[in-house]
Amino acid sequence: MACNGSGCESGCYKDEEGMCNQPTKSTGNNSTSPSNLCIKCKLNDAVSGYGGIDDGRFCADCFKSNLFGKFRFAVTSNAMITPTDKVLVAFSGGPSSRVALQFVHDMQERAQKNFEASRDRSLPVFGVGVVFIDESAVLSLPSNEMDEAVEVINEVVSSLAPPRKELHLVPIETIYSSDSGDGKERLIKLVSAVSDPTGREDMLLSLRMLALQKVASDFGYNRIILGSCISRIACHVISATVKGQGYSLPADIQYVDARWEIPVVLPLRDCFAQEINMLCRLDGLKTLKLSTGPCSSINGLVSSFVALLQEENPSRESTIVRTAGKLIPFQFNRIPEIIDGNVPLATRRRQKRYNLKSNESVSSDSFCPLCNSPLDKSEIVEWSNLDNCRSSDIFYTTCCSSCQFQILPRDLTSMEQFYMDLPQSAVVRAKQANNSNLSQLREQIQDCLLSDGEDET
Repeated sequence: MACNGSGCESGCYKDEEGMCNQPTKSTGNNSTSPSNLCIKCKLNDAVSGYGGIDDGRFCADCFKSNLFGKFRFAVTSNAMITPTDKVLVAFSGGPSSRVALQFVHDMQERAQKNFEASRDRSLPVFGVGVVFIDESAVLSLPSNEMDEAVEVINEVVSSLAPPRKELHLVPIETIYSSDSGDGKERLIKLVSAVSDPTGREDMLLSLRMLALQKVASDFGYNRIILGSCISRIACHVISATVKGQGYSLPADIQYVDARWEIPVVLPLRDCFAQEINMLCRLDGLKTLKLSTGPCSSINGLVSSFVALLQEENPSRESTIVRTAGKLIPFQFNRIPEIIDGNVPLATRRRQKRYNLKSNESVSSDSFCPLCNSPLDKSEIVEWSNLDNCRSSDIFYTTCCSSCQFQILPRDLTSMEQFYMDLPQSAVVRAKQANNSNLSQLREQIQDCLLSDGEDET
């Protein structure tokens, strides 16, 4: 007869006829309740209390392996990390970035062991760097808090086993040219010019990305890894919709974002914040949280709203992201196909299988110079006589409607000063956008233009 008791170790399966008499696994003098066993190994007690979808289903070991499996599948199926890469992990000290760093380290450690065990040592081990962006210049932090944070970050990175990770502690004001010594003052003036709390947060997010790109470019990294998880992406879906960023929303929620010079990847996109927090508790991973004060922005309100939804139903965040995932992504939401001979054939095949096809994506040639969001055609303004326009006016018109409303000053004088305080990388991007728009306009009216040898008649 077969057994319908989930604690049976006889190897039989459920059957409506009856139960076998094989003993179940016991702990001490008390038998473990079948409903309390891990659904994967069916041997150990399941862990609970973190409130996720899988709460109370897996034991600690299976829970860790399941979470790492999500991470590894995202990395391999989207070719986020290959043997020849040098990746930069953006580390804020929070649980998500801490787990992202730990998982990247685990992958690198396994790659190193495989490299040392192989005879020909044909596949190199990818390099890993860690970057922390110090935003104390524009955030009101207690004097000793940043020093303590830097101490914790140094301890976390140095505690990781070899291969060694290079640590970059970078002030956000380094986005300004090194030739200028007033970067901090210009940054403070720039952020202070944004009166709206939501706009200030979004402005800081853009500046942080510029800083990450600069570090990656300066030190030769070819991937930036962010710890954004499904919980954070769910909040972004709603806040972006509220702020009128629906057109560019699909660009921000994919596994890969290659619109930047250095592609940005989200390997924790399928992991929940509750799972990540639980893993930090189980493994004793040290994290930190810098005090940011009360949050009255749209982003903060949406975050609280989504958290309440999640308490009522643990699948709410997943539903939000799955719904947004039906939007058509952009062509830059993929890593360019690999042709490097050092990359395993299986990796190249996997990337080809999961990569977006041309008919499954949207192309975009114009981007907001401030937040780098792709622009819809209706947001692109053509300037026929640039000589009569101030640079600040041109910059204003090349930005997306959300940045115009939330971030940019309305007053012409304030806008001129805001433009002067921008980092050079944002100014250059605006000029490139202008040139691109004019080129597109010329292509559209090419048939109506006269060549040098023709006259008007």
